[in-house]
Amino acid sequence: MENFIEESQTKIIASTNVFQIELVEKLGREDYSPLIDISLHLAKEYGRQAVLTKNTIEKYFDAEKCLPFIAKYQGEIIAYIIGIPLEELREEKWTITDENFGKGNTLYTYAFVIMEKYKSNGYAKMLKRVYISWAKKREDIKYITGHVREGIANRFDNNIEIVNHIKDWQGTGKPFEYYRRSLENELKEPSVYSPPVEITI
Repeated sequence: MENFIEESQTKIIASTNVFQIELVEKLGREDYSPLIDISLHLAKEYGRQAVLTKNTIEKYFDAEKCLPFIAKYQGEIIAYIIGIPLEELREEKWTITDENFGKGNTLYTYAFVIMEKYKSNGYAKMLKRVYISWAKKREDIKYITGHVREGIANRFDNNIEIVNHIKDWQGTGKPFEYYRRSLENELKEPSVYSPPVEITI
């Protein structure tokens, strides 16, 4: 028997009168559809594998070592970001080429998406900063990695290195870069241009 809960179990990390960021401890069934609907807009940029399903939600939002956050505006989910230990993606061929694979020190940014109409309010920047801040709190995590469109890395700060270039990312026909962000010796607040770069819908 499947162990569903109706309401999500979350911890509020940051909030204003109308906006809040929540760390997901257990995602409730009522939040599956909004998250899947938002993720559909990732397909054009990242391919169909970026679209959330019931299985990926259960695997990545509820996994013990993952770092998932949702952002809400007036109670409605408008954004999410998920950090996944690199080793959880061992079925992806590219993961084993990362020199840190198997060391348990890297979070891969599986997805970061925010609805377009909320982009200019600074909510994406807040969500990004919370994600990076919480990743830094984990003693074993030294790096954050992810894939971005080619050329985006030019906006990154000095804590970023481009590890690999992919001519055709996941069948999208678009060139991507695989970046690594070092969390060690990072004393300043994350740059507004630091990855993951948000996708807007």
